[in-house]
Amino acid sequence: MSGPIPTSAAAIAAAVAGRRRKARDVVADVLGRIERSDPRVNAFTEVLAARAFDRADALDAALSGGATAGPLAGVPFAAKNLIDIAGLPTRAGSKINRERPAAQRDGSLVRRLEAAGAILVGALNMGEYAYDFTGENVHDGDARNPHALDHMTGGSSGGSGAALAAGMVPLTLGSDTNGSIRVPAAFCGCFGLKPTYGRLSRAGSFPFVGSLDHLGPMARSAADLALAYDAMQGPDPDDPVATTRAPEPVMPLLDSGIGGLRIAVAGGYFARGGDPEAFAAVARVAEALGAERTVALPEAHRARAAAYLITAAEGATLHLDRLRTRPGDFDPAVRDRLIAGAMIPAPFVERAQRFRRWYRNAVLDLFGGVDVILAPATPCRAPKRGQTHFVLDGVSLPVRANVGVFTQPISFIGLPVVAVPVWLDDGLPLGVQVIAAPWREDLALRVARHLEQTGVCAAPIAELT
Repeated sequence: MSGPIPTSAAAIAAAVAGRRRKARDVVADVLGRIERSDPRVNAFTEVLAARAFDRADALDAALSGGATAGPLAGVPFAAKNLIDIAGLPTRAGSKINRERPAAQRDGSLVRRLEAAGAILVGALNMGEYAYDFTGENVHDGDARNPHALDHMTGGSSGGSGAALAAGMVPLTLGSDTNGSIRVPAAFCGCFGLKPTYGRLSRAGSFPFVGSLDHLGPMARSAADLALAYDAMQGPDPDDPVATTRAPEPVMPLLDSGIGGLRIAVAGGYFARGGDPEAFAAVARVAEALGAERTVALPEAHRARAAAYLITAAEGATLHLDRLRTRPGDFDPAVRDRLIAGAMIPAPFVERAQRFRRWYRNAVLDLFGGVDVILAPATPCRAPKRGQTHFVLDGVSLPVRANVGVFTQPISFIGLPVVAVPVWLDDGLPLGVQVIAAPWREDLALRVARHLEQTGVCAAPIAELT
C-alpha cells in the first residue's frame, strides 16, 4: 500500500494486521523520524534499531504464515529509561546507574506490550532518579518541548512526552510518583494515564518511592492510551503490590459516551495558586462535559505536604548508600533534596502516613456522589528551560518543587487519572486531570475519549522549526 504510514497506534495496528503495511516499514519510518527529530528534541537515550527490525521481521513472517495479529501489531513504542530493557543497564536518568549490570530481561510492561504485537524502539530521557518535574537532566542533557524548544517538557517522564509531541513514536511508557506522567502530558500536549496504584505491574523498573510509584502509558489519543492500557493489565507475581484483579478491558466501553456520568470540578485548593489559564482550561473541559457541580477535596494542602514528606524520606532511604559514597555523581538539585529527606524524623513520616489513610477515606466518600472530578494538571504552561522560579498568585516560588502542586494530592492516594491536553490559543498547551475512583480507569478514559471526539482536547504533532 502506498501513501504515508499512519501515526496513531490504532491505525498502525489495523494496517499491519490487515497486511496493508509491513511492520518493518513502520519501524523504518519511525527510526527515520527519530533520526531527523531527536537531535533537536533529545527525547531518546538509546535507539534500538537492530532489535526493532528483528522484532518487526518476526512479526511480518508470523502474519504471512497466518498468525493472528495482536491488538498492537507493529506499533512502535519507547520506554522511560527507568524500565528494564534487556541488554542495557537501567540508568533511571542517573550517572551512577550506568555502571549497573545490564538487565537480563525486559520489564513486565515492555513484555506485555510486545506480547500484544508492539515493537520497542528505544529508551527515553528522564529526570535523575525520577525526582524531577522539569525534564532537565545534567547527565544526558535536557529533553526539549517540541512545541517550543526553549521550554520544559515537564518531568520526570520528559522524554516520554517529547517523543510523542514530536511525532517520533505513537506510544510511550512513563512513571508517575507525584505527577511525572501528568506534568509532561500537560506541558507537551498529549494524553497520559496514571492508573490506580497497583493496577499495572512495576516489576522490572527502578523505584523512586515504593508507596507512591505508578507506571503507565502516554499517547496522542485516548484510544491509543486505552489500547496500551488493556494490553498491560493483569496480575503479576513479580510485583507484590500489583493487583490480583482480572483484567477489565476498556476498549469495548471507550465509545459508550458520558451519558449518566456525574462529573464535578475540584474547587478550593484546586481553584487557586495557579495562572488564570490553568483554570480556564478546566472551565472549558467542564463546560463541554456539562459539569456544573463543584466539590472540595478535604485538606488537599496537607495531602500535598504529606506526599512531599513521604517522597523525600523514602527516596532518601533508597539512595542513602549512594549519597554517602558518591555525592558528587548526583545532579546537585536531586542530591540536596535527598539529603534533606534523610534528615526527616521518623515520627513525621508516621504522622504523614496516618493522615494519608484519613485523607483517602475522606476523598473516597466524595465518589459516593460523583463519578469523575476535574482539576488542573499544572499551575501554568511549560516554563522556559533553566527557569528556576515562577510567580503564582503573586508569590515567587521554585519551579522544580511546585509544578506538581495539583498532581501530588491525587497520586498520594493512588487514584486513576487521565491527563488531557487543552489548547486555549496559539500558545503552549495546558493539561486537565480527569480523576476517577480506584479501579475506574474506564470512566476517566471514556471522558477523555468524549473530549477528543468533540474537539475539546487534541494532541497534534509539533512542527519543529
